[in-house]
Amino acid sequence: MSRFFVDSTDIKDNVISITDQEDIRHILKVLRLGPGDTVDISDSAEFEYQTEIITIDKNLIETKILDKQKFAREPELKITLFQGIPKQGKMETIIQKNVELGVYSIIPVFTHRTVVTDKGSFCKKIERWQKISDEAVKQCKRGIIPEIKKEIQFQDAVKELGQYDLVLFPYENEENYSIKACLRSLQAKPQKVAIFIGPEGGFSDAEADALIAAGAVSVSLGRTVLRTETAGMAAIAMVMYELELW
Repeated sequence: MSRFFVDSTDIKDNVISITDQEDIRHILKVLRLGPGDTVDISDSAEFEYQTEIITIDKNLIETKILDKQKFAREPELKITLFQGIPKQGKMETIIQKNVELGVYSIIPVFTHRTVVTDKGSFCKKIERWQKISDEAVKQCKRGIIPEIKKEIQFQDAVKELGQYDLVLFPYENEENYSIKACLRSLQAKPQKVAIFIGPEGGFSDAEADALIAAGAVSVSLGRTVLRTETAGMAAIAMVMYELELW
């Protein structure tokens, strides 16, 4: 059953209205659903609903609530991925897979070794990346749609570290402290975690020093050096394994 997302204002009494034109088209043209068919809906905040279609046309679909539950698949842990912007095409994979793994939000970061040709024109990229997040969520039936936030410079990203309970910095030059040792040494379960991943070529020495000075924990993900599109996925999977099942 496909999942669709609505705003809380679209939920009134025992009826939920679907007004998004892409969702309506998908229900009508792709899924070919009609009155009496069931639809899975999230309010994007706290609850998920099993509903039955009662009225349907090209501009509005109304559904009757059959069951209401708190999110069953949404992680309690809120992980923000600060992703060094990679070369063209890789960000789509990074977003899709990390959304499936449970990331809460993703922030593209311009670093010293970022290699892109259009640094001044990112609005359309963010819009496209957000759509990728939207589609990934519908597939894996999470409760919320992770936000792909506006791109920022590395120095501005470092300034945001104070709002997180734990900041992890997977670093290819770290040889003595594994992410496993770090996570298992925690005395309390963090609620908000940030993970910093560099672009191709990693972070510069100055950037690594700046992260550590600001409180980020330098950790190793293993003996091999991972690609930028793999490192975030590996780190998030490890954090989810250790902390989400705490």
